[in-house]
Amino acid sequence: MQNIVEDLSTVSHVIQLAVAPVFLLTGIGAILSVLAVRLGRVVDRYRILIERDSHSSKNLQEIRLLSNRAVWVHWSITLCTISALLVATVIVALFIGYERSKDPSHIVAPLFILAMVCLIIGLICFLREISLSTHTIDLPEDLKE
Repeated sequence: MQNIVEDLSTVSHVIQLAVAPVFLLTGIGAILSVLAVRLGRVVDRYRILIERDSHSSKNLQEIRLLSNRAVWVHWSITLCTISALLVATVIVALFIGYERSKDPSHIVAPLFILAMVCLIIGLICFLREISLSTHTIDLPEDLKE
């Protein structure tokens, strides 16, 4: 009976350790959802400009800008997805470490650090895309201060 109680205590401790990464996965999922919507908007605007078939210099400039934005969103999605995969791997490593009665910290720490680096770089790419998107807004001269 003592063994069962100790095992349950250990399992509950592992689950407690895994809860924080699970919440992180939820946050990354929300970020990915926002990024997917932004990419969809870029693609929709690109299609509208291509269908117009007016290759004015302003349209070509906007098409180039949209292409550049799509690249930044793509990198952001890629890096955030890699981050989510690494966090999921951290959770798996915690449970495998428990099952094999081994300390997984030598695997968990580097994976988590790498996940955070990917997330940070992905968010920086997202900021760059947002910066590019605000450059498409041209105010009329009488509204500029």
